[in-house]
Amino acid sequence: MKSYLIANPKGGSGKSTLATNLAGYFARRGHAVMLGDIDRQQSSREWLAIRPETLPAVRGWDIEKDQPARPPKGASHAVLDTPAGLHGKALERVLKQVSRVIVPVQPSLFDILATRRFLDELLEEKAVRKERAFVAVVGMRVDPRTRAAAELERFLSAYDLPVLAYLRNTQLYVQLAANGMTLFDLSAARAAKDLAQWQPIIDWVDS
Repeated sequence: MKSYLIANPKGGSGKSTLATNLAGYFARRGHAVMLGDIDRQQSSREWLAIRPETLPAVRGWDIEKDQPARPPKGASHAVLDTPAGLHGKALERVLKQVSRVIVPVQPSLFDILATRRFLDELLEEKAVRKERAFVAVVGMRVDPRTRAAAELERFLSAYDLPVLAYLRNTQLYVQLAANGMTLFDLSAARAAKDLAQWQPIIDWVDS
């Protein structure tokens, strides 16, 4: 099973937006995909609960009483959202179980500072040192015309990591999430601008 970890210790960094839309992409491609959190809250189940049955299926963890959560039988792809503050032994354990890591970051000082600490720790992990292509970055809610966007670009240039894309700040993601949907559930014409921004992410996860 191919598994993708969406990770940043900063709350509100865009992890859920990335995770739900990536799961929606895999589902649209016909894969048996699971979307789940690695923390106890299982907040992704709220999004799964409102996803229309007429759309390509995205499943959650199989959860049974007194049993650890596990991927549903037959799952080929897993997208894992993470809690704020993931670090230390918890980070080390999860890195051993995933295929790749995507780090979302927003163009604000507080997000950059939190992400710097996380990337420094992440790049020291044995699994990452062995294969830097294991990790990539996505800029979230970025208006390229702003000074904040330029600061974000300067910050990311200091790391030897691929920056896959800069996703624009749009209410479309909010509206879709509220209805259990993703960009990949819309017509190509309606989502053309955002799908174009997603293409480098898609190329990377499929490579």
